[in-house]
Amino acid sequence: MSAFPAPPRSRPRPPAAWLVGASVVVLWAAVAALWPHLVPYAPDVQRPQDRFLPPSGEHWLGTDQFGRDVLSRALAGARPVLQVAPAATALAVLAGTVLGLLTGGVGGRLDEVVMRIVDAVVVFPAIVAAVLFAAMLGHSTSVLVLVVAASLATLVTRSVRAAALVERNKPYAEAARLRGEPPWSLLVREILPNIRSTVYVEATSRLGDAVFAAATLSFLGLGLPPGSPEWGASVADNRVWLANAPWTVLAPALAIVSLVVGVALVADGSRRMTGDGA
Repeated sequence: MSAFPAPPRSRPRPPAAWLVGASVVVLWAAVAALWPHLVPYAPDVQRPQDRFLPPSGEHWLGTDQFGRDVLSRALAGARPVLQVAPAATALAVLAGTVLGLLTGGVGGRLDEVVMRIVDAVVVFPAIVAAVLFAAMLGHSTSVLVLVVAASLATLVTRSVRAAALVERNKPYAEAARLRGEPPWSLLVREILPNIRSTVYVEATSRLGDAVFAAATLSFLGLGLPPGSPEWGASVADNRVWLANAPWTVLAPALAIVSLVVGVALVADGSRRMTGDGA
C-alpha cells in the first residue's frame, strides 16, 4: 500500500465545443440586454421607399417588405426569445424536478397517478394545447411561457423520476429510512443532492428545446402579436418573399439556429463533464 494518499480528482475541463456554445449563448444574452444600443435603425420604423433593399454598406443585412432594417430586427428579436425560453425552462425544470422527486422517491400510488397524467399530457399534441391556450388567454409573453413550460415539464419529470428511482434503492437511502427520516427529508436532503447533475443537464438541454418551441409557436402566430421582431414571427412574416428577398428570412432563421446549436453544445458538454450520458 502506498504511504501517500491519492491526489484529489480534478474537475474535468470544459470541452472546446462547450466553450464555443457558451460563447454563443452569452453573446445572444448580451445582445438581448443591450440591443437598443446596438441597432443601427429603429426596428419597427417603416420606410416604404427602402423596401427589399439587398445587403449593403448602409443596411448590412438588407431591408424587408416594409423597409425595416433586417439587422436591427434580428438584434431586437433576441430579447423576446430570451425572455420566454429561460423563464419557461426554469418553470419546467422546477415543476419536473418536484414531480420527478415525488414519483421516483416516494413511489406507490402517487407514482402511478402522476405518471398516468404525465403520459396523457405527452400523448396530447403540444401544438393543439398551444392553440387552445392562445384562444382562451390571448397572445402574450406569459401565455407563451406557460405553454412552452407545460410541454417541457413532462420530459423533465421522466428524467428526474428515473434518476430518483435509482437513488432510492441505494444503501444511503435505505440507511436514512432506517434512521426514521421523514419522506420530505429523504427526498430533499438525501436524494436531491445526488441527482443534481441530472437536473442541471435537463436544464441546459430543455433551454434549447424552449428556444425552438417558442420560435415555432411564434411562427404559427401563437406567440407575440404580428409585427414583433421575435425571430419566429419574423420568419413567418417574410417567408412568402424567400425567393425574391431571401435575406429577410435567413437572418432570423440563422439566429434561431445559432442559439439552439449553442445551447445544444453547452448541454452536450455538460453531460460529458458530469458523466451523465457520456
